Amino acid sequence: MKTLRLILGDQLNSKHSWYKNNDKNVLYCLFEMRQETDYVTHHIQKIIGFFAAMRAFSNHLKDNNFNVDYYKLDDKNNTQDLVENLKRLIKKHDIKKFEYQLPDEYRLDQQLSEFCKFIDIESEAFSTEHFYTEREDLKAFFKGKKQYLMENFYRDMRKKHDILMAGNQPEGGKWNYDKSNRNKWKGEHQIPTYKYFKNDVSDIVELIKKSDIKTIGKFDTKTFSYPITRAQALDQLKYFCEELLIHFGDYQDAMHTDEVYLFHSRLSFAMNIKLISAKNIVDTVLNYWRKHGDNIDISQVEGFIRQIIGWREYMRGMYWALMPEYKTENHLENTNKLPEFYWTGKTKMNCLKNAIINSLDNGYAHHIQRLMVTGNFALLAQINPDDVDAWYLGIYVDALEWVQLPNTRGMSQFADGGKIATKPYVSSGSYINKMSNYCDDCYYDKKEKLGEKACPFNSLYWNFLDDKRSILGNNRRMGMMYSLLDKMDKDQLVNIKKRAQSIIKNPDNF
Repeated sequence: MKTLRLILGDQLNSKHSWYKNNDKNVLYCLFEMRQETDYVTHHIQKIIGFFAAMRAFSNHLKDNNFNVDYYKLDDKNNTQDLVENLKRLIKKHDIKKFEYQLPDEYRLDQQLSEFCKFIDIESEAFSTEHFYTEREDLKAFFKGKKQYLMENFYRDMRKKHDILMAGNQPEGGKWNYDKSNRNKWKGEHQIPTYKYFKNDVSDIVELIKKSDIKTIGKFDTKTFSYPITRAQALDQLKYFCEELLIHFGDYQDAMHTDEVYLFHSRLSFAMNIKLISAKNIVDTVLNYWRKHGDNIDISQVEGFIRQIIGWREYMRGMYWALMPEYKTENHLENTNKLPEFYWTGKTKMNCLKNAIINSLDNGYAHHIQRLMVTGNFALLAQINPDDVDAWYLGIYVDALEWVQLPNTRGMSQFADGGKIATKPYVSSGSYINKMSNYCDDCYYDKKEKLGEKACPFNSLYWNFLDDKRSILGNNRRMGMMYSLLDKMDKDQLVNIKKRAQSIIKNPDNF
């Protein structure tokens, strides 16, 4: 064998051009490594999911007679380090050329770039052939612009790829149906039982325990329910189109104590490890809608597609445009520690308890739970964005840094000073009440700012505005809230700030 090709754990794209021809001179390699399990504390289901999908992909290649060298975590030849494993295979097989697909995470990109400078054989990097855009496309699109507005990029993507377009105009007459995507779910539309995949992962669970890998979250079964093969991902996509798309847009921002997923697709893990491409998903959803358009409003479809060709591609582009400096930005100078309840769910705040326990139980929370519950509290409590990043990167099954970091440090924590979001996404308890039933049975009163039973979000919100006035006071989108703050009774504000400080200093008491 003359060529060694590396497949990373999030590059499980069986439709990649690498696999069009089976060259017997090519050896493919995949590694389960402590390098990847230990760089942050991951949810146990995240590690299970990656290993299970990697093993399934390796078996798929072997079944199709490709040459594959797969290192399980406890393989005696496994050095637990990417570079050392590659060196070992190159020497063992007298490899003449090393090939890899461009990593989506900066740290791995740097590691492989340095490795290729070091080795004395030819090397070549390839596209993953997964995204609509290449790494540098977004940076080029916004060249010379003062702001990188997602909406401008999204509209250009629609035009460029002829998605939901009628000539040069948006199909349906609107570019964006976001205002139709903010309904509170009250049980009026029944949510179908979710499609669960019974992937037996008992051997992986045992391996994780035997290897003493530090994890967070729960896994008290033998089967992993998210898709781990392309066939399963396509099955999940079909289920989404047939059962969930009809109400996805309506309730994509909704939250409810009795429902984990509502009408969400549960495809993000499969997408982010590249079992299924963005274009594959968009084309399938559009084709289904064309056939069943009488029953499904365009707002449901546009809301879903915006998340993929707009937000997802935009976040990846921003990541590559702004790294590595982006990872250290702390525009609001927040330094507090993440409360212990983020790891346990033990808090009297019902919204946080539900969102965190959901995350610990399932390795999942949808974008509004991440942004306006856990993220909102972290920002209002002025938590160090490094701590917030580590939590988000570890706890979600679908979390990879290219998508997690700009969403967390930028969109959620405003630590980038407005490169991604034009204002901080903060709110009092009223927004959470508007979008969920979390407040109904909460220990705290969503309407009160002061007193033992006053919702902590309320005092934290006004305290945050006051504390950060020197940084945010000139933000035009914050003008109305600062106007209300200026009209507030001074004595009341003093008491609100006292209440907020007691929460910030002792968050685990609330």
